Amino acid sequence: MSDDIDAAFDWLGRPVDCAACPHAELLAQGRCEPLRACIHDRYAKRIQRFLEWNQDRAAEFLDHPYFEVRAIAARVAPIFLITRLMDDPDETVRTSVARRLPRRLLLRMRGDSDREVRIAVASRLEEADLAPMMRDPDYGVRLRVARRVPEGMLPAMMHDEDSEVRLEVARRVGLEWLMSMAWDDSARVRIAVAQRLPPEKLAALARDPDWCVRYAVASRIASDDLEPLTHDPVDEVRSVALERLAAEAAPAIPTETGEP
Repeated sequence: MSDDIDAAFDWLGRPVDCAACPHAELLAQGRCEPLRACIHDRYAKRIQRFLEWNQDRAAEFLDHPYFEVRAIAARVAPIFLITRLMDDPDETVRTSVARRLPRRLLLRMRGDSDREVRIAVASRLEEADLAPMMRDPDYGVRLRVARRVPEGMLPAMMHDEDSEVRLEVARRVGLEWLMSMAWDDSARVRIAVAQRLPPEKLAALARDPDWCVRYAVASRIASDDLEPLTHDPVDEVRSVALERLAAEAAPAIPTETGEP
């Protein structure tokens, strides 16, 4: 069964000619198939299928002029052969390499010029190796780092310039640091803080300018501090505060003991 595209062209736009292919013996062996698994085809899916069927040949294509071939070959070729692609001119190839290198070589790619490569690096490094990437110029890299660094390293990222990064920090940072983020510029960050702070510490957020933050507070704050929220100008906040107070004031229903 072929893919949806009914014609095969190589990366330069030339028709693929199986008769002129130097790997014709593979066709006879069922290890390639026109419009399905072909190393000369320009479509990545067909290249990938060829290399999945012929992993023992992947090393032959690490220097191929088409970047898709190099990138896919780097996924399956012996790991000791792909190190020469660490400085490949194409970022897709370098990303493939970054997903496989051992730590001692991966460290050299933390400063790669492409964000996707650095994200791949940050997805694999651990603990202290991630520290230099906490100040990466790209927020996507820093976001990946914030998801992976140990909790003890997160306070250094509490004031990141990007709110998405700070939101991730607020979701993971130790409770002893969380109150420091209660006045963050982003309401989403403050909501995350309100959802994690101990109830007895939520009074500081009861007058937050964003009603969604106050709603989160009203849902969790200690009952002794609920009263001011019953006068909130927003119906949703008032309602949840009043409902909680009413529930606490309601007499307990005695449980049946089953005795006559």
